[in-house]
Amino acid sequence: MPVTHDPSEYIRGLQQILISDKKRIGFLFGAGTSMAKKNEHSLTVPAIGPLTNNVVEVLSQENENYKTLFEEISEELGSNFNIETILTNLEQKRQIIGKGTLNGLDHEGFNTLIEAFKEEIRKKISVHTEFSQEIAPHMVQTDFAKWVGQIHRKYPVEIFTTNYDYLFELGLEYCNVPYYDGFTGSFRPFFNSSSVEEMNFLPKQTKLWKIHGSLGWQIDDGTQKIIRTNSDGNDILIYPSVLKYNDSKKQPYESLMDRISNFLKTNDSILIVCGYSFGDEHINARIEAALNSNTTSHVIFLLFDKYWCASSELYKFALNDEHPIYKFATANSKISVYGMRSAVIGGKYAAWQLKNQPDKDDTVQVNFFFDEDFDDTQEIGAHVAGTESWTGKGEFILPDFTKLVNFLDSVMPENEIGGWARHG
Repeated sequence: MPVTHDPSEYIRGLQQILISDKKRIGFLFGAGTSMAKKNEHSLTVPAIGPLTNNVVEVLSQENENYKTLFEEISEELGSNFNIETILTNLEQKRQIIGKGTLNGLDHEGFNTLIEAFKEEIRKKISVHTEFSQEIAPHMVQTDFAKWVGQIHRKYPVEIFTTNYDYLFELGLEYCNVPYYDGFTGSFRPFFNSSSVEEMNFLPKQTKLWKIHGSLGWQIDDGTQKIIRTNSDGNDILIYPSVLKYNDSKKQPYESLMDRISNFLKTNDSILIVCGYSFGDEHINARIEAALNSNTTSHVIFLLFDKYWCASSELYKFALNDEHPIYKFATANSKISVYGMRSAVIGGKYAAWQLKNQPDKDDTVQVNFFFDEDFDDTQEIGAHVAGTESWTGKGEFILPDFTKLVNFLDSVMPENEIGGWARHG
């Protein structure tokens, strides 16, 4: 009999972790959470494919030379043509070009294009300009912030995110949830690295750590301090290119990366990862090193590995023994990976399968975390109602940030929900 993982078993464990106030709870959110939609009114940041096409199209229309350059780079990169690989390609060519030309550009031409490319990225993620009080209830980040505001824990929730946008800030502020992001002051708030390193600083306040920087972070020309101000073209961000690994070793990123390490080095810490593609080696290395210290911490990766395969015209799932996260998780039992059809738990890879048919009295209804397969192997009318074959197989849906937030809301104790209704 093949080994399987029963999702209901691990959901009950996660439910206990979330309800208990004994453990430190942290979240690491990647680009997928900024794409999450509650409905057609939600504010979202484009996925990497549409974002790439949009940036390339705008710059190509502005400059015919850029259009030719992108066509040539597209031939070089093939199917791997995206924001990160394009920027990496441009950065590498700028470094080696010297006094010559490549793709029709000299050194200064590459400087100009790279800055224009980054500026277009900044524009596309500045969705906060469309925000209003009417839109806020339609945002998934608002529902997440409402959950953060509802719970009463010994240790505050820590939110780590690689996203530059303001979606989590908008949600937290709309729900009147106080949070700290490493900046101190009022007129020109400055980055306070010592407060980020101190785990007990503002012990009751939610933390929001933007580990790749944020819109509105800039270096003050006079003091060289990192300040938070209005967003413009001078924002300091770790853009998605090969240089991001070097950039991550500078301030303020070094302190923020230390924070995620220190969080995981603290006993009884749980880091839940969602919307993150496992593509940032500097983050993965920090997580692995922290877990190798003598702690009882654990990381749960909710991996959205479902993708459309054009050649077969079917959806497929990427979590297998060739995926980079497979080796990461099978080598360390403190790391669990919950894919959509399979998982790596306790170092063992197996498919999801319910052992027992769901009970309506379960503390968490199965539809909040699992989409059971419909058995369509028999002809319509060929079986008697109530005798359908039940397989227990299906799709684990929590890697979708919208579904994760619905799940979080479902496990709230009734007294806390009532308290939020009275005071929220």
